[in-house]
Amino acid sequence: MKLATLKEGGRDGTLVVVSRDLSCCQAVPQIARTLQAALDDWDAVAPRLAEVYEALNQGAAPHARPFDERQCHSPLPRAYQWADGSSYVNHVELVRRARGAELPPDFWTDPLMYQGGSDSFVGPHDPIWAASEEWGIDFEAEVAVVTGDLPIGASLEQCAAAIRLIMLANDVSLRNLIPKELAKGFGFFQSKPASAFSPLALTPDELGDDWRDGKVHRPLTIHLNGRLFGRPQAGVDMVFNFPRLIQHITLTREIEAGSIIGSGTVSNKQGGLYGSTIEHGGVGYACIAERRMYETIETGAAQTPFLRFGDTVRIEMFDRQGKTLFGAIEQRVERVGS
Repeated sequence: MKLATLKEGGRDGTLVVVSRDLSCCQAVPQIARTLQAALDDWDAVAPRLAEVYEALNQGAAPHARPFDERQCHSPLPRAYQWADGSSYVNHVELVRRARGAELPPDFWTDPLMYQGGSDSFVGPHDPIWAASEEWGIDFEAEVAVVTGDLPIGASLEQCAAAIRLIMLANDVSLRNLIPKELAKGFGFFQSKPASAFSPLALTPDELGDDWRDGKVHRPLTIHLNGRLFGRPQAGVDMVFNFPRLIQHITLTREIEAGSIIGSGTVSNKQGGLYGSTIEHGGVGYACIAERRMYETIETGAAQTPFLRFGDTVRIEMFDRQGKTLFGAIEQRVERVGS
């Protein structure tokens, strides 16, 4: 099943069910007006949404209309929780080395996670807003899941069963603000502006065999200004799968329906610690910081600049037939107030 939220009907938008080929959609106010409302009563609501989905796919939905992903907000325009992990430890090691920090050994056994702002996300085709290029604006292409309710101390099996939906994410980082914030010993805040998520949220069954072991086994495709920047495999080098990331949260707290948990930046070792660029035959990178680290190692200095005003980032994932799965996150960097 494919779900989306249109930018209409208030700040939480209007939930629509989208056909498999993304040609049409249907609002379902008689079932759930918003995605959060659907998640709050998922066991009762999901079967009814699935009926609408099948009708759309068969061309038999009475109130279908054309679907335009550019009219979408993030599936959840705001959420009760946005917790982003770092399950690709290779990424953590690279960016920490870039700022002269070593990787503690327990990062390989205990997930690293931060709690981001979730009161307001931006749409998948909305700008990345910033006041200055000096902030070191960077994209981070990720996979994310949306959960149901979970108790404190949930088992891995419970965590796996609670995964309702899968999305893509762009977790924007302001790299030049991060060191000063971390030096205070209290984590990210100003250096993590609003994230964006893919137009579509998919139930895990939509991925077929490409959803297994709590991971998405498809490449994540990233373009920067129309040029292929990275195509790392989301199911490779993922040290902590989604059930493990979710369980990490439940050690001390409950999880409420509609919580979003991110994978962290997708990162492949590609046979070595630092990987390689697309131009050099590698799968590239899912953020600029990793590429800059690779350039520093290869040439002694970073060459690729962080994002500038006017740059465009596109993040997408395709199925085995080359069709888009989640729609695209495509964002242009713009100056606040412009």
